[in-house]
Amino acid sequence: MTASAAQKARDGVRTAILSSRMESIARKMQNTLFRTARSGILNTAHDFSCVILTADCRFLAAAESLPIHTLIGPDLMCQAVKKHHPVLKRGDCFLHNSPYEGNSHAADHCLIVPVVDDEGILRFFVLAKAHQADCGNSRPSTYLGDVVDVYQEGALIFSATKIQSDYQNNDDIIRMCKARIRVPEQWWGDYLASLGSVRIGERELLALGREVGWDVLEDYAEAWFDYSEKKMVDAIGRLKSGRRVIHAAHDPFPGVPDGIPVKVDVTVDALAGKITVDLRDNPDCQPCGLNLTEGTSVSAAMVGIYNGIIDHGVPANAGSFRRIEVLVRENCCVGIPRHPFSCSVATTNLADRVSNPVQRAIAEISAGHGMAETGPIMAPGMGVISGKDPRNHDEPFVNQVHIGVTGGAGTAVTDGFLSIIHAGNAGMCRIDCIEVDELHHPIFIKARYLVPDTEGAGTFRGAPSAYTELGPIDGCTMQVLYTADGTINVAEGTRGGGKGGPVRAMKRELDGSLTKLPPCYGVTLKPGELVVSYSAGGGGYGSPLERDPARVLHDLMEGWISAERARSVYGLVTTGSLVDGTLAVDQAATRSLRASLRQTQ
Repeated sequence: MTASAAQKARDGVRTAILSSRMESIARKMQNTLFRTARSGILNTAHDFSCVILTADCRFLAAAESLPIHTLIGPDLMCQAVKKHHPVLKRGDCFLHNSPYEGNSHAADHCLIVPVVDDEGILRFFVLAKAHQADCGNSRPSTYLGDVVDVYQEGALIFSATKIQSDYQNNDDIIRMCKARIRVPEQWWGDYLASLGSVRIGERELLALGREVGWDVLEDYAEAWFDYSEKKMVDAIGRLKSGRRVIHAAHDPFPGVPDGIPVKVDVTVDALAGKITVDLRDNPDCQPCGLNLTEGTSVSAAMVGIYNGIIDHGVPANAGSFRRIEVLVRENCCVGIPRHPFSCSVATTNLADRVSNPVQRAIAEISAGHGMAETGPIMAPGMGVISGKDPRNHDEPFVNQVHIGVTGGAGTAVTDGFLSIIHAGNAGMCRIDCIEVDELHHPIFIKARYLVPDTEGAGTFRGAPSAYTELGPIDGCTMQVLYTADGTINVAEGTRGGGKGGPVRAMKRELDGSLTKLPPCYGVTLKPGELVVSYSAGGGGYGSPLERDPARVLHDLMEGWISAERARSVYGLVTTGSLVDGTLAVDQAATRSLRASLRQTQ
């Protein structure tokens, strides 16, 4: 080995070691927040993200974080901190949740700490973003899709607001939050958890800088970015070059009775190692809470790209971002919002209508890559519940639950991720434990199961829908607010794959009858009344007649598909019986039936 080759190997080892150290710091931040947060949306559902950025606001490292939170938004938010506070000192901490300056939506409170070395030089930023149970909205939900503007939304908006100086709280801001938030002590606990997270990140980075030297860390960051960019170039180089324009649409909704059409223009230049997504030819901001922020518009497109390249060896950071261009415009519902349009639901519904077409476009351009569409959300099974808890002296409670939601899309190599929840969180959020929810809240969960024949059929199928029934315990009245998409425009398949099942919402009355509910609604439940929720199924990838018969048999035996669907859609012929355990694939008859079905397609 030559001297230069040996040095290159040593540099590579050092980069790998420091990358691991950075990720371990982000994980310490994550574990702190997860273990100390008070609200269920954080300590059960895991709806938060922890990241590290360079001093010039480039995304460097993250723990197990939500992509819609972390890909580009933290860069924009740290830039806002530097804009409004040119002089940053050790001990500063900033509260930021402005949707007009890079954040996702007002419910995601971000604490941002500048990491300043012993000489007073800014070296890094650490950021913890945590979805709040309540953020001061006009109604007890952090997702208000039916509001006409930010004033009707009512959320407290903080723009790079200094909440700590010299490690001491700004009590004016603390009092403001406690006065406006319905669960002030819960918010206070979550604030302290987030604060502990960023302060631990600051402490660990200062220790690392003192240990290895700040110049070494700066060199590492540039080397890591360069390595990540090369990995992205290689991944894009395995795709075919091409362009696809995919049209999607959000369902009709309050304020947008015709829904919101979305056009996504995707160009893959495999030779140049670049992917461009153009979102500019879309409607202006709309009089509802579905508008995206700049952070969620760009990140949503990037989610579709990282999903579509199907290469988990590509680090998601500012280096690999160099090979992505997302074109957005001001005052666009999937671009840069103009005040006072509301962005209350900016992390989910319309964002998924950007991510899903991007991953579909890559599938259409390059067989063996891309994905079908992940199921739309949010059915009541992941609604925001609120009321007064009779078990706790009628103390108010507000929280989002993740009781019943699935939606994973079929890919070129796998079936849909059953508990992905939605495209933008990539499975990082978690499905609630029924027993834990019933301990934390005065809630009764009567049923939760998968719904047969709701998967998007395919060579690799989408995830089936989830059914849930939930309501209040005796002595309690409970409100459930939700903002569902996918009741009309379901998850699409790709390359011959089928559509996923629709979202549905109903109320079970005291007499047991069912009343259909609209897609965006706040239903008040008395004891004995229940809300019934069907989450969306995910789209399928490839023809179902090419699916491995053993996989079809498995789904049939699990009860995820019916015998009729197995035969008519997948062309499966079986022998024996499920009852006595002799059910098996009749290989010859299956080949014959599939050949016949192909001729009729």
